[in-house]
Amino acid sequence: MSTDTINRTGEARPQQEVQQHSEGIVARTIEHQTAKLPSDIFLWAAGASIVGSMTLKFSGRDHDALFVGQWAPTFLLLGLYNKLVKVAGSDRTTS
Repeated sequence: MSTDTINRTGEARPQQEVQQHSEGIVARTIEHQTAKLPSDIFLWAAGASIVGSMTLKFSGRDHDALFVGQWAPTFLLLGLYNKLVKVAGSDRTTS
């Protein structure tokens, strides 16, 4: 079974099918570079955007506060992507 890959349902898929749906060079390069970043950078960035948003809100700059506050979910999603790349990686076929 060395030429097969086990999918989530436990069924074996031929290696040829896995390679047919592999990531491109750009995605692999981005994942390789992203995996070098520590995950807590994204948590700190999200926290900083929340604090920055509150600071702007209290200083009366409502539109700027909304703009900066909307960065937090983006940073958290980037952190999630970073963690997935570290755990699952691009086109991993073994655990």
